[in-house]
Amino acid sequence: MFNRSFTLPVLPKQNGRVAIVTGGTRGMGLEAAKHLASLGMHVVIAGNEREEGAAAARKINEEGCEGKAEFVFMDLTSLKSVRQFVQGFRDRGLPLHVLVNNAGTMLVSESITKDGFEFHFGLNYLGHFLLTNLLLDLLKTSGRPGRDSRVVNMSSATHYSGVVDMGDLNRRICYSSHGAYAQSKLALVLFTYYLQEQLSAAGSPVIVNAVDPGMVDTALYDNLYTLAQMLKKPVAKILFRTPAEGASVAVYAAAASEMEGVGGCYLYNGKKTQSSDLSFDSELQEELWKKSCELVGL
Repeated sequence: MFNRSFTLPVLPKQNGRVAIVTGGTRGMGLEAAKHLASLGMHVVIAGNEREEGAAAARKINEEGCEGKAEFVFMDLTSLKSVRQFVQGFRDRGLPLHVLVNNAGTMLVSESITKDGFEFHFGLNYLGHFLLTNLLLDLLKTSGRPGRDSRVVNMSSATHYSGVVDMGDLNRRICYSSHGAYAQSKLALVLFTYYLQEQLSAAGSPVIVNAVDPGMVDTALYDNLYTLAQMLKKPVAKILFRTPAEGASVAVYAAAASEMEGVGGCYLYNGKKTQSSDLSFDSELQEELWKKSCELVGL
């Protein structure tokens, strides 16, 4: 919390490259979309708030970026909606060079997605797992040696306290909103490492990294109970990072020359950092991958 925020280096222009940013209508997602568009990218903002999304894209375009932004509806809590989004994107014949899996929720009360999954697990992890896999062949064909396509998974330091219970992924036995959130963020790191191993073995021009944005003052904290929100506000102004500061590591992973060909990392403040011991459990990585494929119908 007390570390200085990461300062982005000068990034190379990204003209002609296409990015998808989930949850790009506000907070860190909006800041990431804005920065990538300023580098010349065509950024597709994927989210479930149509008016907010259209306004976000319009705001970016009005700033005179070298690239452009547009909004396309996608609800990550619905596997059907994810599939429809991917099909619509494919039908346009666009390449895909960067996928930023940023959308998320935190500390919500016990609830389920449209497909019956625990809400944190379904939105933060499973929706992105399906999205990434459905777009993987497009990422592969869009990348090339020395100019990889990139997947960026937005994780959290909360993953250090996470446990993935393969027998109760929906956490019905004993629900804790913090535990559910931590599980979803650990699942993203496990997913990152396993996918990168597969891509490296196949020699695919795609890299996958997980990033930790630090403590960021965003709407994710709106789910805190009233007293906690009141106590958080003065603390956040002093200690928390702004959404732009939080997005900087994701932008770095998506566009920095230093990250070319560098995958399978957990990045904090622009540096490779040791993730939790559990995240390196290869058997758990494989077991979660297979179970996730089963759950989303792959």
